[in-house]
Amino acid sequence: MSSTASFAPGSLADLAQFSLERAKVLGATAAEVEISTSLGQDVTVRMGEVETIEHNRDKGLGITVYLGQHRGNASTTDLSREAIERTVKAALAIAKYTAADEFAGLADLSRLARPPYADFDLYHPWKLAVDEAIELAKRMEAAAFAVDKRINNSEGASVSTYESDFIYANSAGFLGGYPTTRHGASCTMIATSKQGMQRDYWYAVSRDEGGLESPEDIGRRAGERTVARLDSRKIASCEVPVLFEAPVASGLIGSFVGGVSGSALYRKASFLQDSLGETVFSPIVSIHEDPAIRGGLASGPFDGEGVTTVARDVVKDGVVQGYFLGSYSARKLGLQSTGNAGGNHNLMVTPGELDFAGLLKKMNRGLVVTELMGQGVNNVTGDYSRGAAGFWVENGEIVYPVEEITIAGNMKQMFKDIIAIGNDELALGSKRVGSVLIERMSIAGE
Repeated sequence: MSSTASFAPGSLADLAQFSLERAKVLGATAAEVEISTSLGQDVTVRMGEVETIEHNRDKGLGITVYLGQHRGNASTTDLSREAIERTVKAALAIAKYTAADEFAGLADLSRLARPPYADFDLYHPWKLAVDEAIELAKRMEAAAFAVDKRINNSEGASVSTYESDFIYANSAGFLGGYPTTRHGASCTMIATSKQGMQRDYWYAVSRDEGGLESPEDIGRRAGERTVARLDSRKIASCEVPVLFEAPVASGLIGSFVGGVSGSALYRKASFLQDSLGETVFSPIVSIHEDPAIRGGLASGPFDGEGVTTVARDVVKDGVVQGYFLGSYSARKLGLQSTGNAGGNHNLMVTPGELDFAGLLKKMNRGLVVTELMGQGVNNVTGDYSRGAAGFWVENGEIVYPVEEITIAGNMKQMFKDIIAIGNDELALGSKRVGSVLIERMSIAGE
């Protein structure tokens, strides 16, 4: 794989080796370094006119040094050798004043990935000229406006391209890196009726521009979603089934990941403390992690510490099979790293047989949630309370849009009350899940 980011992978490797050599010469007993470069372009059109054209080019180096069990870290955006030398010295100066930590240190040598590293098809540069990006954005916005005359305003249509290189190396002999790309398109529209204005959006993201929906499809979906929200109503407070549409259902999985991540667990600040081997979800829920999906948005042959990533079941038939651990949190917990330093890899929630329409029929009467507001999730207790908007359902059919409500529950009970998962999963991030139907939640309305 080749790259057009600020530095070629070879030179990044040279700088990484130089950083480690200087750390050793200056007295570090161990060290690790990550260097990254990136470039991107973002074009936004609003009301048929160019609103913004942004270009970015970034670079950075972060080095962690160890003096025995004393750790220090420093970073720089200047990749000259003189600046790297200063950064190494700064990290060592910090390490001298930190308390010893018995769990600090590099990842276990036996867990480090070995070359040649697998190529997961993550690099597809898009040589998109600004004029071409403007044209794509205009087509997207025009398709949204064409959906309905009540769509009379726009927050913009954007097309973005992004590519990056990185190298991670440590004094145990690991050196590896690879280039990646990430491209996206989004459209947000505004529609007006006698009862007021509503907005909604749609977007797509992919490693390869060929994996994006067409501008027309993105614009049309943004327009249709916006019009569907016109004449939204408030509803009375109640307890009913709640269907989280696929784009927001990934947040439920995100709360689970946060609850079984090492930092929360060793701080005893998780509502899922000591959940390994315990039934946390409904038996219909299984979650598989696969870092080797070709073109996956969270794929990679090793994690942020160089530890080999592996496919595994995280949840099987509702039972937690594993946590998300880097080396430090694993040592604190008396466990082994799961190769998740830097976050989870592609998480796939096993879909059920029902599509979205089938889930509505199964629910019969209740609330579809398409938008969530606020950060009302208590990671310690699991209490959940968030502003929401969506649609009211009667007899298995959407009857009108709903707004200005709050949905509430507790994540522990919500996970166990999942009664269906749709087959409408989306690949828009590191978590793939279809719409999720929860048997009952509290709705605060009028």
